[in-house]
Amino acid sequence: MTDRPDTPDAAAAGTFDLDGETTVNRLGFGAMRLCGDDIIGAPDDEENAREVARRAVEFGVDFVDTADSYGPGTSERLLREAGVVGDAVIATKAGLLREAGGEWLPHGDPDYVRNQVLVSKDRLGVDTIDLYQFHRPDPDTPFADSVTAFAELKDEGHVEHVGLSNVTVEQLDEAREQVAVATVQNQYNVANREDGALLRACEDVGIGFVPWFPLAAGDLGGVADALDAVAVAHDATRRQVALAWLLAHSDVTIPIPGTASVEHLRENVAAASLSLSDEEVARLTEAGE
Repeated sequence: MTDRPDTPDAAAAGTFDLDGETTVNRLGFGAMRLCGDDIIGAPDDEENAREVARRAVEFGVDFVDTADSYGPGTSERLLREAGVVGDAVIATKAGLLREAGGEWLPHGDPDYVRNQVLVSKDRLGVDTIDLYQFHRPDPDTPFADSVTAFAELKDEGHVEHVGLSNVTVEQLDEAREQVAVATVQNQYNVANREDGALLRACEDVGIGFVPWFPLAAGDLGGVADALDAVAVAHDATRRQVALAWLLAHSDVTIPIPGTASVEHLRENVAAASLSLSDEEVARLTEAGE
């Protein structure tokens, strides 16, 4: 039988210090799914979306990830309306545009980034953004120019911490020559470890690694059988074991599973209390290689 508490607590996952300064619980919440279909517009039930955000904080989540392009603008707005902004570190992003048909278009022009930080501050209702992340490098804008804009926003007090997303090891090294990088957010999960070198680079210098798509929308491929075997042993779900593996795999990971359901939120946060043995972690690691 499970020994996990009836009320999940994200604090059970342990903590990480952004830039060695701002402490957050290592199991966060991704607010992308609070939006409408295809992450465009508002959800059918906005109050449900706000309730999910509120319950996340009640469950001990104090690191919430969003972006200006989610909606666009919808996710940031709903987080402010839910009243959770002051109770959690809000990590938002700039650097992607949304096309009406659903395309994600990189846009890292420094003037655009400077404009968007003001828009996000207004939507969130804050004077300073806790963590501002460059969403994706733009092939039409020199990477250094985009990063410089983020560094200047930090110097000017618009931003407390700077993060990167969808970058390479080389880009991380280049960015660190201009600004302290608190987090890197790239796709990573038990079934997809293509960015293992980037994770190791973050470990080497104490940068938080925020794996997006941590549950692969439930499609964990060849690792599914191994996950299920461990799940049975712990009276847990496959999703919980996948999150627990991420937490055990590295001390710098901050998974941000997203959902628009309180039920799924409860399940996800409960993974913070799931302790895997070294043998189970190794078995899952080998299954995903």
